[in-house]
Amino acid sequence: MKSHVQVAVIGGGVVGCSVLYHLTKLGWKDVVLIERSELTSGSTWHAAGGFHTLNADTNMAALQGYTIQLYRELEEISGQSCGLHHVGGLTIACDQDRMDFLTAERAKHRYMGLETEIVGPEEIAKLSPITNTDGVIGALYDPLDGHLDPSGTTHAYAKAARIQGAEIYLRTMVKALTPRGDGTWDVVTDKGTVHAEHVVNAAGLWAREVGEMAGVTLPLHPMEHQYLVTDDTPEVYERDEELPHVMDPAGESYLRQEGRGLVIGIYEQSCDPWAVEGTSWDFGHELLPDKLERIAEPLEYAFKRYPVLERAGIKRVINGPFTFAPDGNPLVGPVPGLPGMWSACAVMAGFSQGGGVGLTLAEWMIEGEPSRDVFAMDLARLGVSAEGTYCTKVYTREKVVENYQRRFSIGYPNEELPVGRPLETTPAYGIWKSQNAVFGAAYGMEAVNYFAPEGEEPYEIPSFRRSNAHDTVGEECRAVREAVGLNEVHNFGKYAISGPGAESWLNHIMGNRAPKPGRMALTPMLSPKGKLIGDFTMSCLGEAEYMLTASYGAQAFHMRWFLQNLPDDGSVTVENISKQRIGFQIAGPNARELLSRVADIDVSKEALPFLNTRRCNVGLLPAIICRVSYTGDLGYEIYVDATHQPALYETLTQAGADLGLRPFGMRAMMSLRLERGFGSWMREFRPDFTAAETGIDRFIRFEKNDFIGRDAAAAERDTPPARGLATFVVDADDADVVADEPIWQGDDVVGFCTSGGYAHYIGKSVAIGMMPRELIKDGASFEIEILGERRKATLVTEPLLDPKGERMRG
Repeated sequence: MKSHVQVAVIGGGVVGCSVLYHLTKLGWKDVVLIERSELTSGSTWHAAGGFHTLNADTNMAALQGYTIQLYRELEEISGQSCGLHHVGGLTIACDQDRMDFLTAERAKHRYMGLETEIVGPEEIAKLSPITNTDGVIGALYDPLDGHLDPSGTTHAYAKAARIQGAEIYLRTMVKALTPRGDGTWDVVTDKGTVHAEHVVNAAGLWAREVGEMAGVTLPLHPMEHQYLVTDDTPEVYERDEELPHVMDPAGESYLRQEGRGLVIGIYEQSCDPWAVEGTSWDFGHELLPDKLERIAEPLEYAFKRYPVLERAGIKRVINGPFTFAPDGNPLVGPVPGLPGMWSACAVMAGFSQGGGVGLTLAEWMIEGEPSRDVFAMDLARLGVSAEGTYCTKVYTREKVVENYQRRFSIGYPNEELPVGRPLETTPAYGIWKSQNAVFGAAYGMEAVNYFAPEGEEPYEIPSFRRSNAHDTVGEECRAVREAVGLNEVHNFGKYAISGPGAESWLNHIMGNRAPKPGRMALTPMLSPKGKLIGDFTMSCLGEAEYMLTASYGAQAFHMRWFLQNLPDDGSVTVENISKQRIGFQIAGPNARELLSRVADIDVSKEALPFLNTRRCNVGLLPAIICRVSYTGDLGYEIYVDATHQPALYETLTQAGADLGLRPFGMRAMMSLRLERGFGSWMREFRPDFTAAETGIDRFIRFEKNDFIGRDAAAAERDTPPARGLATFVVDADDADVVADEPIWQGDDVVGFCTSGGYAHYIGKSVAIGMMPRELIKDGASFEIEILGERRKATLVTEPLLDPKGERMRG
């Protein structure tokens, strides 16, 4: 065993072996994998081995496509067969909502280059004669779907990694992980200690236990999963070609050929979490007791969908555990606050995603950042850090059960899942609840989506089309534009930056210049390659005292970057105050009048102009006022200590009673911002877009000369990027753009939508999209595909409301 390595990967399943292989592929050879038993122990050996590209997140789908295409390369390098069967796959729809979902997914695939297609019942019957198409409307067919040999594939990764310089230590138990204080770790095993510059937790079923060794709580939980293997079946082995996979979401099942028989797997509602108190170190190559009663009902449904199953005997039952995160995506990346500690776990679809996970982690570790946006599997999205995660153990388990049960459920764009809520709330939660608020949740925190009319159930019906909230949201928007609206500002991430080095540090990590006392500035935060890490508002509250605001859901993501780039001399202090400093924004033509009634300072345009900030008293309360509003209207953000929020509400509502003050939610906010063409984090502003592509390079001050990402941003300043964002007015029917819809010009897909919706005040359906820069011309005509229909879309180059910003700055 080596005494020192660049990387120690813990866990010999398919994910750990993929990470090891990709590290060697990208050039790091001094890497080892440590496995307490044998390769494939845990979940890998009993996996059903299916792979597919279908994923609601386009970047995850692309990484799944990479994984599937990688297997031929692995076979060539290793000489080890992966047992590949590229047989294609059908996902069938038995109702219009499912068909809408599959049609929307097919639309995304157009610009991703995936050759999927929508097929009808007759084609389904030709592709899979054993499938009963009664009640089936259609299906999505993907020719890349298939299955493989889990053991052979894992050993192919391992052998290829060994050929390229890696070492693998089997039957070696990790006992402890000890940080040295310089970002490196001692990996203590039963056969000696390895000093590692980086440690990767790819421990699968034991990822929780390995995480705890390093002092980090990982929000994942194992679930039991059963599938059946049938005896040889004539309808299978008498065919000239292999049957395709069939996923039947209505029946909660998947089916594929296995040799001369079939495999049928069930994601049942009556499911069981496994190893609630932790995974035993003695577990490894065992299966769990059969629990056929748990899948009796969906199995009966499967017999109707696939009548051949009634005649096929059961050869064996597989019941084994595998791990989920609360949202079903992997937990990948560097652990915030633990230098040198990396995660590659909760990969429940290891043979669809394992290659992409390995590539992502290797790029991140070696090159400093991944080549694409991987926020959907970044463990920071769930608040994971050395200080903990908002995902409590019970919350994690309940959300994992929910996710398992919804494995084949439709993901509606407006749907808010009920389990594990409310987890975190602000003091205003009870106020909103008494006003019939309909809540959403992000990063564990409840936020108002809209206020249902009196007497109506506070529930938004999930839909791909305009929902029952449509008219009410329109009323909230008009209240903002015509009078004054009130909305919580707790759903911004907020950070207090202080110390003698604060100004120079902000100038180093932000594209814009740190503002002077009393001033505010908008700014991108860039990676060294010029990709977006965040879009921030910087407010200077005094000498060497700043407040940063950004997306609430990116707190751990942003804190990780801050901590990675803090100076060693202690001259800068960064504190996450997202829950401590909250309040409200007021916006609309009456906002200034309302604020003037309750603030003890002059809030006139001359005394408190746009992008200025002041400390003052609002009613009885010390407050910070920021002259800015995401609505694009005259507005103010008012921040107080969290304990003062209810009092601030009373102060504002009493003073605004005769001004038309009305609360509004996030549905209205996202509609209002479209009228001004404002981008949104993880929509227009993503980690695989640059400042120049998104237009926020206008906030960069290149004369600073020394800030992260300057060289890459300057290169795009001198040679503009090939693509950019554009806004469209869409001739929509009863469904608006959500995200990822293709943009057509004639017979060619030329771009994709980043977001959209209905702009209520101006009465237009609006979309924002990424497309070739040379096509961005005012009045240019395109089509955007919405739920399978190509709708006319006219490009506009000025904001649809207040193009000169006179209301916003007034």
